[in-house]
Amino acid sequence: QVQLVESGGGLVHTGGSLRLSCGASGSISSINTMGWHRQAPGKERELVASIAKSGNTNYAYFAKGRFTISRDFTKNTVDLQMDSLRPEDTAVYYCECDYLIYSDPPVAGRAWGQGAQVTVSS
Repeated sequence: QVQLVESGGGLVHTGGSLRLSCGASGSISSINTMGWHRQAPGKERELVASIAKSGNTNYAYFAKGRFTISRDFTKNTVDLQMDSLRPEDTAVYYCECDYLIYSDPPVAGRAWGQGAQVTVSS
């Protein structure tokens, strides 16, 4: 079983910064992509940023220039540094990873964290 545990989040004023961290544990043989998604009240969950095993990053348009995703490949952790936060960034942020377990047969799947609330006040 694969588990993702998130930390960070909280309440900040407009223009402030927050850092989210997420660690993966379990019988993981390999992790391909790790990323962060968010879901605001009444809206669909959307991708914020992701980082592949190659180190290539992908950012949503609203995250470019303000958010930075980073990953520790040895510890299976992924962080999201969020700067210049705006009220519209208020949402629950979810960590996710695409993993592979070298069992017989192999198992591939996607795991999600429990979510971290980020609230930006105006």
